[in-house]
Amino acid sequence: MSLKGQRIAVIGGTSGIGFAVAKAALAEGAELVVGSSNPQNVEAAVGRLGGGASGHAVDVKSEADVEAFFAKVGALDHLVFTAGDWGGFRNARPLTDTDLIEARGGFDVRFWGALTAVKHALPRLARTGSIVLTNGTVAHRPQKGRPISTAMAGSLEHLTRALAVDLAPIRVNAVCPAGIRTDVWKSVPEDRLAEMTRRQPLPRIGEPEEVAEAYLYAMRGGYTTGQVLLVDGGTTIV
Repeated sequence: MSLKGQRIAVIGGTSGIGFAVAKAALAEGAELVVGSSNPQNVEAAVGRLGGGASGHAVDVKSEADVEAFFAKVGALDHLVFTAGDWGGFRNARPLTDTDLIEARGGFDVRFWGALTAVKHALPRLARTGSIVLTNGTVAHRPQKGRPISTAMAGSLEHLTRALAVDLAPIRVNAVCPAGIRTDVWKSVPEDRLAEMTRRQPLPRIGEPEEVAEAYLYAMRGGYTTGQVLLVDGGTTIV
């Protein structure tokens, strides 16, 4: 399936993996609408993407805002959700030191935001179209001090499979990246990145353009649904 002439919304499409997805799809002739909570980031991303791209600010923690976003977007062929906010849960911590009210907030963007976007995209989404969500390899490789982020990532995989059944024939898949060279990792020294990835079959951090290929496949692959595509340098097999 070609993406030429397809209309795609990428929420989280102003930076990192989402921007790489938008750029790659645009190069294939798709029409892109990017969304982000920061209006300045949206304007900057649309300027960088050039012709064929537009964008609107959207706060995925507000259902009214998400509904208004899709009213502006109009008819769609594909929805990609890459927005990510770990809140205060990026760093490991003992469960006894965890504020459970704060922990609930950690699900607001990645889980509830994704589900809200799916809900309000549906009335405008082509029956031949697709939805691509995003989780992370912590779902497959639990780490000490990160039970909540592991559960959150895992919940997205189950949501993907459930929605693939519930929304058929609309296809629903997810992409599961490991460490990808985005702004989140800029503060990590190269020697630390090398140590983190040295046991992987591909001993390096991934690039946004590499993981973007999985999202493009998920949109193109007309016989693929309910799947989680791992792009992890092999970290989950060692």
